[in-house]
Amino acid sequence: MYYPNILAKIFRNLLKFRTFVPDMLEKTRCIVLRTVKYGDQSLIIDLLTREVGRLSVVWRMPKSGKGKIKRQIFQLLNILDVDYERRSANNLPLIKEAHIVDPYSSIPFDPVKLSVSFFLAEFLGLSTRAEQSDYLLYDFVENSLKWYDMSTSAPANFHLMFMIRVSRFLGFYPNLEEFTDYSYFDLRAGQFVGEAPLHKDYLKPSEAQNFINLMRMTPENMHIFRLSQTERNRIIDVMMQFYGFHIPGFRELKSLEILREIFK
Repeated sequence: MYYPNILAKIFRNLLKFRTFVPDMLEKTRCIVLRTVKYGDQSLIIDLLTREVGRLSVVWRMPKSGKGKIKRQIFQLLNILDVDYERRSANNLPLIKEAHIVDPYSSIPFDPVKLSVSFFLAEFLGLSTRAEQSDYLLYDFVENSLKWYDMSTSAPANFHLMFMIRVSRFLGFYPNLEEFTDYSYFDLRAGQFVGEAPLHKDYLKPSEAQNFINLMRMTPENMHIFRLSQTERNRIIDVMMQFYGFHIPGFRELKSLEILREIFK
């Protein structure tokens, strides 16, 4: 004899058991890319993490303002150690503990560096959206930010060097071995070629040389490469195109115009 109501109840309970995910507390080193207020008492925080790649989490702001975690620690590009709790598949992880690792000494207080940090946060937010865990990418970003913070000036070429080097970790860094003095650079294919492509998205040999110079920049030697405002603006436009061809949904950065004005 069958008991449909009883069987249906058992089946529903089995489904609940199979989809239940217990809360799990996890730790990660991370960099803050964006914060968005959610409701009256919560923030959604987008992070680039060392352990799991991109991660969005929720932080519930204490009503009294006397909680252990202060909102100020979630400033853009702050480097944090975070404990977070994974919840059900329909809920973002919840931050339980967070503290700053190696607080910046100059970026928050230097108007130029602060403006560059806004640009870098927006750039990383768009270019790494689909990234999984990549220790090398994370370590590069963290070490670059620490170097920039410790630099005695705000190098005008830092953001350019940073952008081209990030492409190495994202898988479309151009192959220098294909370059000659007469090479064109195909922005769509991301490679140097001997003849002009049939489309219009390429650099002529003279501009391709500037692109090579950009690829040769390091934090230690970037001061050697002297660029005019026109050259720097042209390079940033090229980089926007380059990323646009290789990162789905990559768009013009809102903070870009500020950088054009700063480095004249």
